Amino acid sequence: MPQHIRPHDNKNQAIVAEHNELVPLVYFNVVRLKEGETYTAQLENYESVYVMATGSCDIKVKDELFEAVGNRMSLWEGKPDSVYVPLNMPVHVTCRSQTAEIYIAGGKIETTFEPFRVRPEDVGTIQYGSDDTKTHRRIQHVLSPNTQQGKGRLLVSELFTVGAGGWSGFPPHKHDEDRPPVETRYEEVYLFKFKPEWGFGAQFCYVKEDDFGPVFHLKDGSTILIDKGYHPCVAAPGYEMYYFTIIVGETHKDLLQYFEPAHAYQVETIPGIKDMIAGFKK
Repeated sequence: MPQHIRPHDNKNQAIVAEHNELVPLVYFNVVRLKEGETYTAQLENYESVYVMATGSCDIKVKDELFEAVGNRMSLWEGKPDSVYVPLNMPVHVTCRSQTAEIYIAGGKIETTFEPFRVRPEDVGTIQYGSDDTKTHRRIQHVLSPNTQQGKGRLLVSELFTVGAGGWSGFPPHKHDEDRPPVETRYEEVYLFKFKPEWGFGAQFCYVKEDDFGPVFHLKDGSTILIDKGYHPCVAAPGYEMYYFTIIVGETHKDLLQYFEPAHAYQVETIPGIKDMIAGFKK
C-alpha cells in the first residue's frame, strides 16, 4: 500500500531511511543548514546524489572537495547543482550561504563508482503537454539513464507543472514488474512543494484498474512512497506544483512505463509526451 508522510520538521533525519519496509530500494532526506553549519553521512548500501534545492555548500566526498555547490535562491528558478556520491563513501557538507536546503536521494546498488558533480548546465530539460490537455509540465533530469558518468539504477528529477493547476503522471502508468520490453520494476518517492505554499493537490494510487484509491491530499512538504500501482497526480487550479522525484530500479537501468490500457490512447494526444517517455531510457 502506498504511503503519505505528512509535512513535518525532520530535523535532518532521513524521511525515508535505509531499508525502508515499503520501498527498500530508496533513501530520502531533506537537510537544512545555516551558514557555517555542517552535516555528515555515509550510506553503506546506497549510491546517492546531493541536490542543492536552495543555497550553496561545500561538499566533500571522501578526499574530493566540490566547492560552492549551488546558487539557487528559489526552487522555482533555474536548475539545481548537485554532487553524486558512490555507496559507502563518507560525505561532509558545510553551508556557505545564509541558509541552504539539500535534497538527498539514494538508491540501493551493489557497485561502486566515482563521485562527480552535476552542474546546472548538465541538467537535461524536457517540456511537454499543453494547457489545452491540462498536462503542461517541465522535467529537469539530475540523474537519468543518459548520465555520462558511471552510476547505478538511481534516477532523480525535478518536475514542475507549467502554469496554474493540471495533471502529472498522466496517462496513469505503473512500473512494478520486470517484464521488458513492456515494463521494468522501479520504486518511487516524491517530495511535493507548492507555489504559493498554501496550494494543494491529490495523489492517486491504485493497483488494479477497477480499484478506488487510495487518494492522498497533498500539501507543501508532503512525501509519497510508491511501491506499486498506477499513480497520477494533480495540482488544484491556481497553484503551481513541484515534485522532487526519486526512482530506483530493482534490476534495470531503463525505466519502462506501462500505461493503463483504458487511458493509453492519450499518449497519442498529449504533445511531446513520447519525448518524456524516451528521456527515462538510454
